[in-house]
Amino acid sequence: MNTKANIIALRLLNLYRQEHVIIGGWAAVNPIFVNEATDDVIKELREMPTGKSLIQHIENLRSGKTNMDSINPELLPYGGQMMESISSVALTGAQWTELENAIIEFTPDQTGLDKFVGLGIIKNFGNEWPVALRAVLTQRPQLMQKLETIIKTYNAYKYWGIASEIVNTPLTERVRAQVQADMPEYETYLPMFGSAGAELLEKLRNLVSSIN
Repeated sequence: MNTKANIIALRLLNLYRQEHVIIGGWAAVNPIFVNEATDDVIKELREMPTGKSLIQHIENLRSGKTNMDSINPELLPYGGQMMESISSVALTGAQWTELENAIIEFTPDQTGLDKFVGLGIIKNFGNEWPVALRAVLTQRPQLMQKLETIIKTYNAYKYWGIASEIVNTPLTERVRAQVQADMPEYETYLPMFGSAGAELLEKLRNLVSSIN
């Protein structure tokens, strides 16, 4: 196994599977796929679950078959089942009012996030609420920018929690490799916590510094 290529392949798979919670969506992650999927990385992807679908997506991007801001529906993560179920969702008038008020009143802190994800409508969508809201808010585009702030706050606290747990527990080589694969996400979101976030990020970097 090529360790460096394996780490990059893991990171690309993470981006592929988590596109729905990444600011910018496919337009943000597709250039990364094209630029970083070297022959060695492609070889590693072939051995990973859903890796062959990502390889096909990368080939479509490079050939021009797929635009850089999209993906072939047949290659959507999870077989596209997530999007199919979301596209059939119809909100009632009361639900629209509750959702709009919650988005407008959102504050980017732990209290605001807890209040938002505690809404009944968000619980109904489950863990995939970011992609669900992006889908339903195509009918309310004026709320999209505020939604991106909510998703960014959600990601920040998620990665803060994961990072805090990692630095306080014994580290296995598998976890070390996963931290390296996810490092761009940590570098994006942990600085949002100021000096405490910078300190936590430095601890993570020290943990993976032994990887060649």
